[in-house]
Amino acid sequence: MTATTVNDAEIAKFAAMAEQWWDPKGKFKPLHKFNPVRMAYIRDHLVSHFGRDAQSIRPFEGLRILDVGCGGGLLCEPLTRLGASVTGIDAAERNIAIARIHAEQSGLAIDYRATTSEALVAAGERFDVVLNMEVVEHVDNVPLYMKSCADLVAPGGLMFTATLNRTARSWALAIIGAEYVLRWLPRGTHDWKKFLTPEEINAQLRRNGLKVIDQTGVTFNPLADEWRTSPDMAVNYMVLATRPA
Repeated sequence: MTATTVNDAEIAKFAAMAEQWWDPKGKFKPLHKFNPVRMAYIRDHLVSHFGRDAQSIRPFEGLRILDVGCGGGLLCEPLTRLGASVTGIDAAERNIAIARIHAEQSGLAIDYRATTSEALVAAGERFDVVLNMEVVEHVDNVPLYMKSCADLVAPGGLMFTATLNRTARSWALAIIGAEYVLRWLPRGTHDWKKFLTPEEINAQLRRNGLKVIDQTGVTFNPLADEWRTSPDMAVNYMVLATRPA
């Protein structure tokens, strides 16, 4: 395949920080704080959509889940503990190496691969759930990336997409605030011009045969020092779509 979604500069940027993936006080501290709200959103919708028992210790037994751009495995590990068969892919081999080591140390069997979504499509793979979380703003060729992720969703399956809206508020908060003032993220982590609006994401999903069934904003509450779902989608947001059976 000649077409690719890989942005070499973005891959190098995150590979350079790979050793810090599991340090809750390191460069991925914002993602560690963000993880509980996105895990809760994923868990609640998987339970509802697939008719699983929310009280079960391993409610996702039998579900095949793909995490695209998995990094160090911050979503892969809890989903594996909940019973899912998880595949994590990342274009940065260093991220995958760190993820494998941490999973082994945690006694978890996770299928980690240094590859891309378009390569999995070419191999004919399909999954019950595809996680496309905080990745689309870092890739080249967004239409190809979204198509490849959508093509990996099996009939009746789900795709979760999380990203940043392209608004004046996201520039002020996610770029100036998070990178320059609060220094939550290294400078240059995000490029505001690569942010996508919910309308643009929804159009990509529909174009590739998926039906949007839910969307929510995610906002930070400084008093509680935590992220929460919110009707406000001006900065961070998540979209849930399904491929009709």
